[in-house]
Amino acid sequence: MDNLSAGQALVRSHRGAEGPWRTAWRKLRADRAAIMAFGVLVLITAASLAAPLYARHVSGTDPFATNLNGEIVIHGETRQVLEPSTEGLGLGFTPLGPTWDFGPYMLGADNQGRDVAARLLYGGRNSLLIAGAAALICLGLATLLGVVSGFFGGLVDTLLSRILDVLWAFPIFLLAISLSIVLITQSITIGPIEIRSGSLWLPIFIIGIVYVPYVARPIRGHVLSLMQAEFVTAAIGIGASPWRILLYDILPNVITRVIVFVPLILALNMMTESSLSFLSIGVQPPDASWGTIIQDGQGLLYSRPIVALAPGLAIVICVLALNILGDGVRDALDPKSSIRVA
Repeated sequence: MDNLSAGQALVRSHRGAEGPWRTAWRKLRADRAAIMAFGVLVLITAASLAAPLYARHVSGTDPFATNLNGEIVIHGETRQVLEPSTEGLGLGFTPLGPTWDFGPYMLGADNQGRDVAARLLYGGRNSLLIAGAAALICLGLATLLGVVSGFFGGLVDTLLSRILDVLWAFPIFLLAISLSIVLITQSITIGPIEIRSGSLWLPIFIIGIVYVPYVARPIRGHVLSLMQAEFVTAAIGIGASPWRILLYDILPNVITRVIVFVPLILALNMMTESSLSFLSIGVQPPDASWGTIIQDGQGLLYSRPIVALAPGLAIVICVLALNILGDGVRDALDPKSSIRVA
């Protein structure tokens, strides 16, 4: 055994020391919970991307068109999509319940006669798109502001810190709701780019902005600590230029911290988008998201609860998976960090 251990050590020494990224990947692969969570997220994303295929070849319905007088054959029996109500005075209609068959109306219909399963997949595509795009905007702006503020210091740091403090002072949802109410019915023009009212880019822009201070401030603090590190002090001592220190000493160490933030921001963005859409100030018709589907099912909680429960369960699964994946990524890349996905 001693000879075997010595031989393994000799082979490792010839191969060279394991790099930090390879070490992090090895640790992440060893975390079975994180890998399973990543697999769940991949499956949900793949299913959401396949929404048009499901609507065309499986459901055979248009998930955005009302179908008040539609009919469906279930086990040889013709049933209306909106069935006459049998409760109380018998007024109104009750949407078709889940068939649980892999086909039309597998999860039933909503109050407009639309296929809930098809809308769930389309809604997931928009929810994931908004969460991902807003995360890119948030992390990009936060990294830029945090690095510039911490690296250059002085007046630049003071000015940027005060701007972040102003944004920090507003409660997240209050700020997001205020921006949504003001911008959701207007068009925004930024040079040659025009964002029309009702566009998905509006919630992406709003959600991407409101979380910037919560990422920029920790990154600024990390940069300030790196500026006091021995390797940076040594680089300054040998006459390295500020830009070389920034590119080769600061940014590589900041990137790992930014990656740790990715699952956190994705989870927060998803919950924020669902909240705004539930309040009708996020995704606008005819588009759908998990938040809008929950709103559609609010009035059907007693008769057809699956309309609201299905997207709610999808949000819970995604956020839990991001929690578990975020813990794994944090432990692999930044084991000393105290950041945890909420």
